[in-house]
Amino acid sequence: MADVIKKATRESYGEALKELAEECDNLVVLDADLAEATKTVMFKKAYPERFFDCGIAEANMMGVAAGLAAAGKIPFASSFAMFAAGRAFEIVRNSIGYPHLNVKIGATHAGISVGEDGATHQCNEDIALMRTIPGMTIINPADGVEAKAAVKAAAAFEGPVYLRFGRLATPIFNDEATYKFEIGKGIELKAGTDVTIIATGLMVNESVEAAKMLEAEGISARVINIHTIKPLDRDIVCKAAKETGLIITAEEHSIIGGLGSAVAEAVAEECPVPVIKIGVNDEFGHSGPAADLLKEFGLCRENIALKTKEAVKKFK
Repeated sequence: MADVIKKATRESYGEALKELAEECDNLVVLDADLAEATKTVMFKKAYPERFFDCGIAEANMMGVAAGLAAAGKIPFASSFAMFAAGRAFEIVRNSIGYPHLNVKIGATHAGISVGEDGATHQCNEDIALMRTIPGMTIINPADGVEAKAAVKAAAAFEGPVYLRFGRLATPIFNDEATYKFEIGKGIELKAGTDVTIIATGLMVNESVEAAKMLEAEGISARVINIHTIKPLDRDIVCKAAKETGLIITAEEHSIIGGLGSAVAEAVAEECPVPVIKIGVNDEFGHSGPAADLLKEFGLCRENIALKTKEAVKKFK
């Protein structure tokens, strides 16, 4: 059996920016004194004249990005998710969202898997915040291959985009040679008839593995990767709801306002079926090794399989 290759999606973010710069001379990158961590340092070293370190002033950085976009550039403004979405929210809303400027926000270190940095840095609210901004596209890639493709798609897309990346190295399961990324289109990774697991980010691979565990127990679980949370692919979601009659959502984000909420809203309007949300409950995280925290908060294949079995027993 071949060894599983692991890579943090933030690494792919840095690589994609450097590759894009070769063909897109109006692409610029901004960072808030975190280039080594966000991996924009790769771009900085190759194109120092197109890199702007705005210091620990994230709100100001978003304003600068807005100005650059208004001047015809394609700015990627980068920082930790807690600062890019949280600290700078008002500027993102009013200076980027309201005028619908072509700014791309590269938010790294999202979710519980930030690990030892603890609750202040474990941003589990960013998707919820960004979903409230009219016209904001939200992308949360599942592995390194998808992350790189997402960055390139975002650069070609006209309008504000929030890109969510992780600190933790996670398994690569997509084939770079054949993978196709399309903004707003979910991907069915596994067919199934009893229940559908809809996942995003690092929970996608965990959901695929959970489905294998369920298959061994006689439960046929469909698995769908939703890399674009806004706009949501309502067609693939509602098709799954109608065909399997039960949906489980899995995300490394609060169960309030994220993927689970988006899916539940779509299902409630078009094809009502039970929706069980797996994510961070109404609580803060805490410091600890990322792998241990993911298990503690139920963001793992074992808990997905358990919650799915319980839901099938209850509703089917």
